[in-house]
Amino acid sequence: MSDTQTRIAHIVQKNDIVLFMKGTALFPQCGFSSRAIAILDQLGAEYETVDVLQDPEVRQGIKQFSDWPTVPQLYVNGEFVGGSDIMMEMFESGELQGLVGAKA
Repeated sequence: MSDTQTRIAHIVQKNDIVLFMKGTALFPQCGFSSRAIAILDQLGAEYETVDVLQDPEVRQGIKQFSDWPTVPQLYVNGEFVGGSDIMMEMFESGELQGLVGAKA
C-alpha cells in the first residue's frame, strides 16, 4: 500500500463520517460537493471533510482507494457509501438518515 493509500485509510478509519470533496464545508468548489454538504448539514451530522484540491495525491488516491471515479466520496464508519447522487437517493429514501443517525 502506498503512503497516500495509507494516509487515506487512516483518515477513513479515524473519523466516523468523512467526506472527501472539492473545497471545504464552508466553501465547496463544485455543485456535487455543495450538495453533499447540504445533505449532511440537513441531517445534522457531525463530519470531517478533506479538500482534495489541496492535495493532488489524495485527489487521485481516493479514486483508487474506493474504486470510484469521482469526488465527492462519503465514508461512514470506515465504509464507502458513495458520491452525491447516491447520497441524494439514500437521503430521499430515508436510508442515509439511518446510516448516519447513530453518529449524527
